[in-house]
Amino acid sequence: MHIRGDHVELVVGGRLDVRSAADARTALHTAVDSGRGDLVLDLTELDSWDATGLGVIMGAHRRAGRMNRRLVLRGVPPQMQRLLVATRLHRILAVEGGIEAESLPRV
Repeated sequence: MHIRGDHVELVVGGRLDVRSAADARTALHTAVDSGRGDLVLDLTELDSWDATGLGVIMGAHRRAGRMNRRLVLRGVPPQMQRLLVATRLHRILAVEGGIEAESLPRV
């Protein structure tokens, strides 16, 4: 997993899973704490995430809310969009462009 960027936009790539969760959590919390306004999380380079990785994103979402910021997901890959819809988290998380559950391909 790799994360690059600043307190306005972070690009997350590789796998966001139990092995990378601690590093990802630290990077996201630092970005949330050091900025203002929306924090964009660009996921176009993300290969996969597991429940732990999704939990890290939800934790960053809650932390951003406490700091009067908003976490915005950009470039969410289709398979991860399906997971957000299945867990109904697409109703809680801000996703740039939104997610249309009906338009997602079935697997």
